[in-house]
Amino acid sequence: MRPLVTAGEMRAADAEAMRHVGRETLIERAGLAVALAATSLLPRVYGSSIAALCGPGANGEDGRVAARHLASRGASVRVLDALAAPAVIEGVDLVIDAAFGTGLSRAWDAPEVPDSVPVLAVDVPSGVDPDTGVASGRSLRAVRTVAMGARKRGHVLADGPALAGDIVVAPLGIEVIEPAVGLMDDDDLDLVAPLGRDDHKWKRALVVIAGSPGMLGAPALVCEGAIAVQAGMIVLCAPDVPRGQDGPWAVEVVRLAASVEEVAKVAGGALDRARAVVVGPGLGRSSELAVAIQDLLRSTREPVVLDADALHLVDCEQLLARQERGGSPVILTPHDGEFAALFGSPPGTDRIGAAQRAAQQSGCTVLLKGPTTVIATPTATPGVPSTLVVTSGTPDLAAPGSGDVLTGVIGGLLARGVSSHLAAAIGAHLHGLAGEALRGRCRASALPGAIAMVLAGRGSHRSAARVG
Repeated sequence: MRPLVTAGEMRAADAEAMRHVGRETLIERAGLAVALAATSLLPRVYGSSIAALCGPGANGEDGRVAARHLASRGASVRVLDALAAPAVIEGVDLVIDAAFGTGLSRAWDAPEVPDSVPVLAVDVPSGVDPDTGVASGRSLRAVRTVAMGARKRGHVLADGPALAGDIVVAPLGIEVIEPAVGLMDDDDLDLVAPLGRDDHKWKRALVVIAGSPGMLGAPALVCEGAIAVQAGMIVLCAPDVPRGQDGPWAVEVVRLAASVEEVAKVAGGALDRARAVVVGPGLGRSSELAVAIQDLLRSTREPVVLDADALHLVDCEQLLARQERGGSPVILTPHDGEFAALFGSPPGTDRIGAAQRAAQQSGCTVLLKGPTTVIATPTATPGVPSTLVVTSGTPDLAAPGSGDVLTGVIGGLLARGVSSHLAAAIGAHLHGLAGEALRGRCRASALPGAIAMVLAGRGSHRSAARVG
């Protein structure tokens, strides 16, 4: 995982780096990184026409150094004062947006640039809040952004992703120590340990309490998600669904029959041998189910994933009291509407802060779904940021049943012994990568197969690394 920092954290890291290498050296490195990124956006540098929009601060200094390097390679570079820029920038092959970086605290309207002209942003697109990603005024839409030292939270939140384009990090020799927020990447999938030779089905067993008469697709998708990440024995309890009723679940799934009133007792018996439990998708929201879930939460010693209907049958006070009694970890997986119902208000623009507050309020790991998914935990794990962010995925994943698959993936990873915080984050990243692989044909029922392929590919990567 990679650091995802606030403007304040970046200033502290900058100051520490300056103590060792000096301010001028950092600016020279930053300007060179911008110039190199600019060359990658041009068919050729010699003879190109470039406008560098430079402000009065360090961001502008980076832009001026980049302009000097590009001019030395034969480009025609105009350095424009961001405070007195023309209304329109025309007749150029590239615009470098070095107007304002992480220190801008007011609205700013950028000049207009033709759509055909690429824009390269320095650190963050000018006008974008580096902490929330909210753009005030009119910002230029960059095709690429050179992030100095580390990615900023604003790169992945709100307006940031659409305005920043591709993010390229220029390390510059700046070290971010123990960031509070980390961005998941593909290498983090290696944290899922391969199966051991002595593994067996009960060592990775999962209980799924989901579904109801007329809502049988949801538990089937949960089970398929768990199978995709190699969970072992999967025991499904769908309240009030007769044992002999056919359903779309895999033949490998073991069914338990129970009435709503019996579900906690019946599922609890299966949990004596299981490693984790998933509760919620397609379950319904009756008062009897609310009582059953409370009974289960009081008695279970295994980590629990609460999703969908289950999120409407619990409250934060109950969850926090459970955790304060030393209960096993609980993962909550709300989208914005479920988040508002459970925590009293929607997450708003600061999704990282909202997830962090929700984790403290409930005592649970909170996975806040969205184009940028945020996973916050109330207790830090050494070496792992307490908040993790996932940006993989496509809009295709906003489809019926997709969240059920994700819930099954997280439950399956818990059953394999992955910690709750990492199970939620790795599950979300796997889910997103599978969506990218299926781009344009991303039905929920296709996701488990794609997830299994992504995970198998990481296994091949590990094997190749060992051989190498």
